[in-house]
Amino acid sequence: MQISYANFRQSLPRTIWDWLILIFLLLCVLFFLMPIYVMVVTGLKQAQNVSLSTMWQLPLHLSGGGFYEAWRRLYPNMGNSLQLTIPATVLSSIFGAINGYIFAKWKFRGANTLFAVLVFGMFIPYQSILIPLIQFLEQIKLYGTIGGLILVHVVYGLPICSLIFRNFFANIPDELIEAARLDGAGVVRIFLLVMLPLALPAFVVVGIFQFTNIWNDFLFGVTILPNPSAQPVTVALNNLSGSFSVDWNVVMAGAVIVALPTALIYILLGRFFVRGLLAGSVKG
Repeated sequence: MQISYANFRQSLPRTIWDWLILIFLLLCVLFFLMPIYVMVVTGLKQAQNVSLSTMWQLPLHLSGGGFYEAWRRLYPNMGNSLQLTIPATVLSSIFGAINGYIFAKWKFRGANTLFAVLVFGMFIPYQSILIPLIQFLEQIKLYGTIGGLILVHVVYGLPICSLIFRNFFANIPDELIEAARLDGAGVVRIFLLVMLPLALPAFVVVGIFQFTNIWNDFLFGVTILPNPSAQPVTVALNNLSGSFSVDWNVVMAGAVIVALPTALIYILLGRFFVRGLLAGSVKG
């Protein structure tokens, strides 16, 4: 108990400047948490109790507010988002790992140019390719299907996934590759038996990044999947607001429900996300 108290005393700020920094950071945290507080409190209220003048007040009765209605209307689309996000995240991570491995450890003529062209895909706005993208998906009979949307997210996720894995694999010593070659391992065996076991931190970073981006996507979901029953949950959340009136308790509750999966991912894997980023930033 004394040791823990001593560690606690050592962790406290020691100067006025340290205290000012701590207070500033706490104010920043409160500032960013205020919208979440308003969303949760509004979602717990009944529709007739929602107003601008009372948005900071706690609900008078904990009856669930708009959460029941929001869950009822969003539940089918939550399944669509899971069917979309999980395969797209896994596939883009695998293909990104393969690309990163080739570009980092198996140099060939024009590799740097090809990699630059690949990474340039990150900077192409979604809106600029919607028409040719939809025409292409119609030609291969994937327009209006979750499979087509998975393909879009996998292709659009390849640049950032390849970049993260390439930077990570570039920091792995070449001696490991040479030793595996001397043992008779080829390109595939080295990738499967040497590189993949070391790449878990990179997979965590790519997985969190891709899961978040795909789950939160709205533009591709609303354009490639015109059928409301097949659309992801972000599109269904937008549809919660009616044409003439808006049940703000339902909308706020729906926003909380939709944000929960990505929030849980960051809460559970956030420390691994930071470690994965740092693992690819230091040589050796």
